[in-house]
Amino acid sequence: MLGQIETGKSSPTVAILWKIAAALEVSCGSLIAEPHETALHVLTHAKAKVLSASDGRFQTRALFPYESERKVEFYELRIAPHHAETAEPHRPGTVENLVVSRGAVEVVAGRHAPQILGEGDAIIFEADVAHSYRNMTGNEAVLYLVTRLRTHCS
Repeated sequence: MLGQIETGKSSPTVAILWKIAAALEVSCGSLIAEPHETALHVLTHAKAKVLSASDGRFQTRALFPYESERKVEFYELRIAPHHAETAEPHRPGTVENLVVSRGAVEVVAGRHAPQILGEGDAIIFEADVAHSYRNMTGNEAVLYLVTRLRTHCS
């Protein structure tokens, strides 16, 4: 798969990108980083890197520059009506902080009971377990996700 990606014969899905990042013990964003040094970054919507899964029913857009390794990443997620997306466990110590901007979403993390989040609701969970997001509505759901790698000091 890596050879196909390198030669441009294949584009990775979100799930493949997460697996590669976990195997390399790096952030997902660092895999598609473009070197750029500046103290100010404008991230225009038109030039955004959007990754899709499930035939476009799940999309993620990075809301941070990719130029270097980081412990925190910020994403916009869009989930099609009634679609459910399952995520593989992230590397150990990864924590997700998710807030629903539009819609209602069911979040299941590991063995915890499903949680239903409405607009403005947030959830924080350890994401080194399988987890899923399900849009409970007939309209596109929009969420904002911050992932961070927990350190010994946090």
